[in-house]
Amino acid sequence: MMIKIDGLEIEVTPGETILEAAKKSGINIPTLCYSKAFGGKGHCRMCMVEVKSGNATRLVASCTYPITGEIEVKTSTPAIEKIRRNIVMLIAKRAEGSELMNKMYKEYGCPDNAIEGDPNERCILCRLCCYACEEVGTSAISAIMRGTEKRIATPYDEASAACIGCGACAEVCPTGAIEMIEEGNHRTIWNKTFELVACKDCGKPFATVEQLQYVNEKLGCDRSTKLCESCRKKEMANKLKEI
Repeated sequence: MMIKIDGLEIEVTPGETILEAAKKSGINIPTLCYSKAFGGKGHCRMCMVEVKSGNATRLVASCTYPITGEIEVKTSTPAIEKIRRNIVMLIAKRAEGSELMNKMYKEYGCPDNAIEGDPNERCILCRLCCYACEEVGTSAISAIMRGTEKRIATPYDEASAACIGCGACAEVCPTGAIEMIEEGNHRTIWNKTFELVACKDCGKPFATVEQLQYVNEKLGCDRSTKLCESCRKKEMANKLKEI
């Protein structure tokens, strides 16, 4: 199936989203809440595009819009850029401490000195951290409260019994809002301190005790080799050479 994005004809697979088709073709559509690992959620609306199908034209979120027929897409129009600028202004006001949002604030030509939020806040409520935690299978964090008070937290802001300290939430966070402190053989995240296990080959601390136990239970095997990702790749490469 062929569609047009910004005048460029692109071959697509029915069912894939406009954002996926654009990325595949090297066409940039800005996003804040999208991750290839979790797919489109449509929360931030930064990926809005104009879609023309037949004689009808409308604005849609490209990350959640499946391609089912021939369409023509425009990724940037005056109306779309206005929407994106307003979104950036609102999110930047919430997350004044975010370098990413302050950079986008300038790039989109937002008014000077219009940000009056918390200078220490970096969370943009993209929920990528929650999706990562759900994907791991623990769901130790979630969005709580409502309206302007909404934020990501553990239950009652206390150390969650479900948290295994894997750090997946911190790694996927686009603004660095989740603090993960590592000192020696310990990692502190979400008000909880974990003991780190050292790689048996390189000696680098790489995972928490709880994380390895959780993996063992899920896979039904013993990961007692305790190798970090880098050393596991080297071990696999050496085994392949022996074949």
